[in-house]
Amino acid sequence: MAASPALQALAALSAHIGRDPLVTQAAGGNTSVKEGGRLWIKASGTWLAEADQRDIFLPVALDPLRAAIEAGDERAAKATDFVIAEANPLGLRPSVETSVHAVFPQAVVLHVHCIETVALAARADAAAAIEARLAGLGGVVSCHIPYLKPGLPLAREISAKAGPGTNVVTLGNHGLIVAAETVDEAGALLGRVSAALASPARPAPPADIGGLERLAEGSDWRLPSDPVAHDTATDPERLGIARRGTLYPDHVVFLGSAVAVLSGGETPATFVSDATVPQMLLAVPGLGVLVHRAALNGADALARAIADVAGRIDAVAELRFLTAAEESELVNWDAEIYRRALAKAARA
Repeated sequence: MAASPALQALAALSAHIGRDPLVTQAAGGNTSVKEGGRLWIKASGTWLAEADQRDIFLPVALDPLRAAIEAGDERAAKATDFVIAEANPLGLRPSVETSVHAVFPQAVVLHVHCIETVALAARADAAAAIEARLAGLGGVVSCHIPYLKPGLPLAREISAKAGPGTNVVTLGNHGLIVAAETVDEAGALLGRVSAALASPARPAPPADIGGLERLAEGSDWRLPSDPVAHDTATDPERLGIARRGTLYPDHVVFLGSAVAVLSGGETPATFVSDATVPQMLLAVPGLGVLVHRAALNGADALARAIADVAGRIDAVAELRFLTAAEESELVNWDAEIYRRALAKAARA
């Protein structure tokens, strides 16, 4: 079945924002459009960046899904029971955040892990800090939701707290949602909100690539594909933030708890993580970072993301990190196990 003009437009916008590391990273983020009683949603584990190259959207029956959410039916969590199978020939699985998209009345919903948003949403005073930036931004009706496990719990909270006309929702330790009636309007709104929340990135000294290569030789660690990732280790303020804990879900899913730091006398070959969730990003202070060779496909994008986020956070700001229980909940969640399996298969 040929894609509708709205779905084609959504695919083009999704690819554009998926290729911007400051908007979303790897398999993170999801987009949707509602038409003809169907919610077309990004499939779990797929990349927005590939939306114009392959089919990454599948339809779910919108009214039955909304009824399930309202009734407290746990089937709404996976949303697989609401997939319109005859229009899903590839057998794709809907995003775990399908229920979040369903509760918005607007036709188009964009959920991204915007760096500018996350840098503010990780603060202890996130709600006030974000409200101050969005105040007076014409056409924006916003609300802030403190951190909740993604998916159905988040959908229920948004449904309970979003008022009439709400078109911007910021998510503590997570990201940003914008909603509009057309793809063009949603894209424009995303741009305006991201700009309003933007903070300058601190400059960082250059990495010592040669030194890192020598250290990594013969170990299970390698250099990241994006050199911006090294800023986490070459900027002491970034490193001071990143080593303290995990700021958002996709970091723990792809890179484990916080950022490991190589101490004096250690080498990458002898380093052993003692974190509950194995660490896949190793900072060598003053030199740069290394990514574990066993890291999932997409880890390099998240290695850059923490450098981008931490570089926009005031070093003296009070932050809210994910708890050990929240980290465990994410990595043991069947939805994330499924997504990690897809990422592992893509790496092979």
